[in-house]
Amino acid sequence: MKGTFDYDYVIIGSGFGGSVSALRLSEKGYKVLVIEKGKWYKAKDFPKTNWNFKKWLWLPTFKFFGILKLTLFRHVTILNGVGVGGGSLVYANTLPRPNSNFYTSGNWANQTDWENELKPHYEVAEIMLGATKNIKFYDSDIALQNVAKKMGRSDEFAAPNVSVYFGKANVETKDPFFNGEGPDRKGCTFCGQCMTGCPHNAKNSLDKNYLYLAQKKGAKIIAEKIVTTVKPMKDDIDGRGGYLIDYKNSTSYFNKNKKQIRSKGVIFSGGVLGTVRLLLDMKAKKHLPNLSDEVGNHIRTNNENLSLITSNNKELDLSKGVSIGSIFAPDEHGHVEACRYGEGSNFWKLLMVPMVYGSNIFVRLFKLLKELVFHPIDWIGLYFKKDYAKKTVILLFMQHLDSTIKLKRGWFNLSSKVTSGPKPTPFIPMAKTIADNVAKEINGKAFMMSNDIIAGVPSTAHILGGSVIGKNKSKGVIDIKQKVFGYENMYVCDGSAMSANPGVNPSLTITAMSERAMSFIPKK
Repeated sequence: MKGTFDYDYVIIGSGFGGSVSALRLSEKGYKVLVIEKGKWYKAKDFPKTNWNFKKWLWLPTFKFFGILKLTLFRHVTILNGVGVGGGSLVYANTLPRPNSNFYTSGNWANQTDWENELKPHYEVAEIMLGATKNIKFYDSDIALQNVAKKMGRSDEFAAPNVSVYFGKANVETKDPFFNGEGPDRKGCTFCGQCMTGCPHNAKNSLDKNYLYLAQKKGAKIIAEKIVTTVKPMKDDIDGRGGYLIDYKNSTSYFNKNKKQIRSKGVIFSGGVLGTVRLLLDMKAKKHLPNLSDEVGNHIRTNNENLSLITSNNKELDLSKGVSIGSIFAPDEHGHVEACRYGEGSNFWKLLMVPMVYGSNIFVRLFKLLKELVFHPIDWIGLYFKKDYAKKTVILLFMQHLDSTIKLKRGWFNLSSKVTSGPKPTPFIPMAKTIADNVAKEINGKAFMMSNDIIAGVPSTAHILGGSVIGKNKSKGVIDIKQKVFGYENMYVCDGSAMSANPGVNPSLTITAMSERAMSFIPKK
């Protein structure tokens, strides 16, 4: 088969797993291609606010080719990044390590000493992503700090590690991270625009580190392409003879420009929605018949609650700072962060309704009606508030407690069902306690997304699992080296490989897991 391949490895997706794979394989002498369905954004290309839907939202049907995609399922609403750099373009830069119980729970429990196995890879990931403590608190951080103090948990409040360059604000300097091998950078201005795409070249997104260095080592990256087929070449059903990979344009209605390439190996790095969808399709079409029946199973939502507290205090500016500038553990299971959007990014107010809890939709609708009747100005006034982002802090609450859902192929799209544990819910008592306390602290009112309240469905930016690690094919999709059961030179390196609920932002862990997985592949 020597000489019959276009590439040694094709990597599908350019997020945290795909970018790690691209660099490490290129360093080992492999010829690498990265295929990304989103666009390639530079600092000048990002939307100034989230009102610019064409650059912010990924809705190809409407010719919106932005960096954020929203997907609604019966049991969860998913937010994920799209573009060269994947989730790093829209994530809030925060790089926490999970607590110890993460490594001994979930599908991967007892298969190896995960905490010690991953420790050196966390250290490498932190260096590569430029992890450093947030250096300055602003109004929303101070509010959360005061709440922590009043709850007697001051010791659990901290500045997080963030993936940001804190040099002189908006002053360009030579690469400060990789001995001059990386791109020039500018210092953070604390504008709060991290989640709409950093316009100042201060955010350490993956195109500034892993992908940038991978290209210098020879890796090729193509954007605006979507993979439609992965199948073994000829009659080698286990892929040892290589793979045929078909892809087409992702940003065109008609000129799909379909192409086929040959690769010795494949790495799936499209995140849960990309990887799981493609694997389910390939199994159903019998292109990859050896895949485990566990594909799409054991998906976790990180047990999250998103609440937005809008202040009436004219002196506060809650939009200043890095996107997540402070973290707080209110109990042994929970983790809450104060998040922000930059000034002018007011879109989310259109989806907000007052925070109400209730056992069913009728109770919640009744409570919403009461809010409208007795507090009309608080509610209706929200939609006319011009400085919404400046007056709103987003509280992201996460839990280690576990529950799972399953994604499966439907008539037109994927569908979800609960498989174990309680149904994912946005109604978490501790999250409400924190929201109410912060509202008192900043003289504000707590809101939640209307879909969360009406449908009882949580929203998450951290969907995980679906291609989990298992002892064998009947227990998982990949082994402890993240190699796909039943296939040679095929790996999964992204959030779908995470096999337990971290209860914190997962980006650093995905990076560390991918570093570990790539360490097992020998030099060419």
